[in-house]
Amino acid sequence: MIIVENVHKRYSGEHGAGKWILGGINITIPSKRSVALIGRNGAGKSTLLRIIGGIDFPTKGRVLRRCKVSWPMGGGGLEGTLTGRQNAKFVCRIHGHQEELVDRLAYVQDFAELGPAFDEPVQTYSSGMRSRLQFAMSLAFNFDVYISDEVTAAGDAKFRKKAAEAFKNMSNQASVIMVSHDEGTLKQFCQSAIWINNGQAHWFDDLKDGLKAYKDNLLA
Repeated sequence: MIIVENVHKRYSGEHGAGKWILGGINITIPSKRSVALIGRNGAGKSTLLRIIGGIDFPTKGRVLRRCKVSWPMGGGGLEGTLTGRQNAKFVCRIHGHQEELVDRLAYVQDFAELGPAFDEPVQTYSSGMRSRLQFAMSLAFNFDVYISDEVTAAGDAKFRKKAAEAFKNMSNQASVIMVSHDEGTLKQFCQSAIWINNGQAHWFDDLKDGLKAYKDNLLA
């Protein structure tokens, strides 16, 4: 279970604090329930996803994670000055898999299909290469909840198919929280929906009801 309590978020810049992106989110995501985050561009879907994953923090409020949650696949969280291999080693160590380091690294290297770039600094990678590395790193560990930001769109058609199949196998054993602009992908992986609109979150047990509410709002 993941509990989002009164989460507000805004970013500050050189001209001071910006507008509120999230304006008091209260939502409980049940265990073993795969959820789509839907909403207009700029609604705050990826922001909420990063906060749930712990790589961003609310301006106010908190998130209670009563399960093991992955970092956002397809988002940030990589150290640009380190190589892909070094990033993978670091993650292995902080997750307590030092004894399995060789096997885990071999899995990440094979799945990400980065070739010689696996030993190059991540700051030289394209966004697709970063997503592939993060996806492979996430699959190398067991989580209760995997969170994904457009991850199955990374890479060429062959890799996208491979990623979708691996993601499907993983989601049969764990739940997912997903942002995707592809409705077919959401229907493939998710049962429920959280619609983000005007900084507020609306829960729908049935994904179809959430998608309908979102589409009706677009036409209003």
